Amino acid sequence: MKNKSSILALLSMIVLFACSTCFSQAVKVEVKQVDGNWTLFRGGEPYYINGAGGLGYMEEVVERGGNSIRTWSVDDAQETLDEAHALGLTVMMGLWVQHERHGYDYDNEAANKAQLEYFTRMVKKYKDHPALLMWSIGNEVDLFYSNTKVWNVVQDIAEMIHEVDPNHPTNTVTAGLDEKEVALIMENAPDIDIYGINTYGEVSIIRDKIRKSGWTGPYIIAEWGPDGHWEVAKTKWSAPIEQTSREKAESYYERYNVHIAPDREMCIGSYVFLWGQKQETTATWYGLFSNGGQSSEVLDVVEKSWTGKWPENRAPSLDSLSLDGQKKGENIYLIAEEMYSANVFVSDDKDKKLKYSYKIYPESTNTKSGGDLEKEPPAMTGLIKKKSNGNVTFKAPKEEGPYRLFIYVNDSEDRLAYANIPFFVNPRDKNMPQSSAVKTKTRELAIPE
Repeated sequence: MKNKSSILALLSMIVLFACSTCFSQAVKVEVKQVDGNWTLFRGGEPYYINGAGGLGYMEEVVERGGNSIRTWSVDDAQETLDEAHALGLTVMMGLWVQHERHGYDYDNEAANKAQLEYFTRMVKKYKDHPALLMWSIGNEVDLFYSNTKVWNVVQDIAEMIHEVDPNHPTNTVTAGLDEKEVALIMENAPDIDIYGINTYGEVSIIRDKIRKSGWTGPYIIAEWGPDGHWEVAKTKWSAPIEQTSREKAESYYERYNVHIAPDREMCIGSYVFLWGQKQETTATWYGLFSNGGQSSEVLDVVEKSWTGKWPENRAPSLDSLSLDGQKKGENIYLIAEEMYSANVFVSDDKDKKLKYSYKIYPESTNTKSGGDLEKEPPAMTGLIKKKSNGNVTFKAPKEEGPYRLFIYVNDSEDRLAYANIPFFVNPRDKNMPQSSAVKTKTRELAIPE
């Protein structure tokens, strides 16, 4: 895989150099109904989007069988488009429409005009790039908003694009799917060609919900991935319980193969999230890669979904874990500075040389909404006392409060399995609450071999 990445990177550099002196020519993209099914056409050929949301690891998008990437703004647009084109990828180019929740006032006509003028310049600048697939006008501008005039502003941008760039369709992306938003967009932004939806645990109901909403055009799932941190069960101290890498892989497989890909009548494709890594609630919640660039079983599932084939060597699979004899998904209370042990069970189809590592973090207090930038808490030092394959002994932190134990398991090709388990530390002189189960929804998922 690494040799293949190096070859792809070299080829892309050669193409980038050659194309830097070439005249860019747009490839026409349009959506049409064929035999009752909405279909995206690029250069006259049907083009189903198997896309990745994010700018990193573009070579691996190709290796895993993807064909497109998504951006949220025009930052570094030229470099992104050039690199994508060199690799044979397309780009859903984001135009970052300002959010009311960040202080923007949609009653400020001067600000609206300035934003429109800026986007007009950007559309004129990049509209003829052959890697451009479509324009995405705004991302989740409906999140915690009250001024619906934003949809009139979206319409002004979409109308401008249709006038300036006849070769690429428009979309706007909402946080989930709400019938009120659909109605507002249909009424106030008729120049939106494609409806974009960011959805996680609710992806299973989108197919029916968008039809009931009255939308009759094409749609894309603009972000999809694991259970969102707002959708999962929480401990008594409000720590959301994250899926293990195995549980995420099962979810990704089901969401693509059962809920997204089968709707060829209206859905023209999707962008898996996040093709990279970020801190959002935890450092592992949404990223398809670790902060060191390692891939997990989730990437294997994405490849299987896109290509129909498993990679030759699959990542290790983390089956289960426990802390002080209690499972992930329980309210686990520990006593400050006492010694505890945790166990993890991992399987690998080929690799017997697995490397285990363990870290303890305080629960993040820098949580934001809508994917806004968060700061990762620092790992605690001096607490891990003894570790072996599948087992770790550690001292509970001294300070009262919520923490997480993270477990990472790497194979010899640096592929990754991971999990974390929340726990709460009480001081020695305080009456210990009894550990108890967290109320969770039972789901039986499986990844076919």
